Amino acid sequence: MNSVRSPMAAALFRHFFGRTYVGSAGSRKGELDPFAVAVMDEIGLDIGKHKPMTFEELDEWEGLNFDLIVTLSPEAHHRALELTRTLGADVEYWPTPDPAATEGTREQRLDAYRDVRDGLARRIRQRFAGQAGGNE
Repeated sequence: MNSVRSPMAAALFRHFFGRTYVGSAGSRKGELDPFAVAVMDEIGLDIGKHKPMTFEELDEWEGLNFDLIVTLSPEAHHRALELTRTLGADVEYWPTPDPAATEGTREQRLDAYRDVRDGLARRIRQRFAGQAGGNE
């Protein structure tokens, strides 16, 4: 719903590779998750102004002019594959659990979000290590 994983990943990517363009969209649109905002704030990244949008809204607003689309859920992956059949964009699927499904105390729930945040950070660093930080 473009409310947890994708905004976290986009903020992390911007932090690591600031000059490279990154967008964030989901299969469906939801409300920005306050736990996602909180765990990103813990590491000094503000996603509080993120406005969730769908793939279609991103396409209408900016176009889908991406070299690579990384999907984090099965539904988003299938949607991205449908949308990019005629585009030259590569699509990668990084299975990422949805921390919003976690039940328990506030701290247990925050830990699930931290795990997703930290896993995305590791994956982004590994995948894009050594790449230029801009659109050269």
